[in-house]
Amino acid sequence: MELILISGMSGAGKSRAAAVLEDAGFYCIDNMPLSLIPKFAEICFQAGGKIEKVALVTDVRGMDASEDFYDSLSELKNAGYPFKLLFLDANSETLISRYKETRRKHPLSSRFHGSVAEAIDYERELMQKMRDCADYVVDTSRLSPTQLKEQLVGLFVEGGQKSLMIVSVVSFGFKYGAPADADLLFDVRCLPNPYYVLELKDKTGLDSEVYDYVFSFEDANTFFDKLSDLVHFLIPLYIEEGKASLVIGIGCTGGKHRSVSFAQRLNAFINESGLAHSVVTHKDIGKK
Repeated sequence: MELILISGMSGAGKSRAAAVLEDAGFYCIDNMPLSLIPKFAEICFQAGGKIEKVALVTDVRGMDASEDFYDSLSELKNAGYPFKLLFLDANSETLISRYKETRRKHPLSSRFHGSVAEAIDYERELMQKMRDCADYVVDTSRLSPTQLKEQLVGLFVEGGQKSLMIVSVVSFGFKYGAPADADLLFDVRCLPNPYYVLELKDKTGLDSEVYDYVFSFEDANTFFDKLSDLVHFLIPLYIEEGKASLVIGIGCTGGKHRSVSFAQRLNAFINESGLAHSVVTHKDIGKK
């Protein structure tokens, strides 16, 4: 039987993750207390193959005490029940924004007189040990629902490259700041800037005119060839080291032209190479 434990920050997408796995044939239960997980796992494993795939969601409300976390996981391991722990995270700014948009109450906000920001900070402290023990950590800060689904399918669904690393290629503008979670950063500001071409200024690297302009220069193609060679060399090393996800940041001045073009091409290269499952995000493409 395949058992996945889903946890993470409130508002980071645990319920959405459970829905994706449920669509993929997993039997899912939301908001299960940690102390009940070993007993439920025992029932499932002893069902004689009637239940093949299970995903259990637990959150900060199930962590009555820090030792509950270790006791439950230790009990699973000692009983010989194999499992994977998926932790969903997001930066505090994004979590606050999501709570404002949905107008939902954070499960810990009553302890802080309704302050969502303080509740998130406290929750992050409580959940850090679980995050450190996770087999997979997925940051949903910049992921659309479709991109989150792609990552989860890549990790857990048969035929969805579950054994491969998840690579997130992020384009950004240096004037807005580099992504804090980037493992690798590349600067393409040394290349000709389409911003100074009048008919390209208001377009982006998603437009063929800008993409073709960026790669019309020999230096840009040489840059990409060397970048792709490096990435092709590094990904197997990261996989061998046990890293489950990799964030590659590619930056230009404003994050609209050169970085977007390179991110698009690198994302396609990684997926076509078969080394990893890659998704692309354009962090600053809509900014002025």
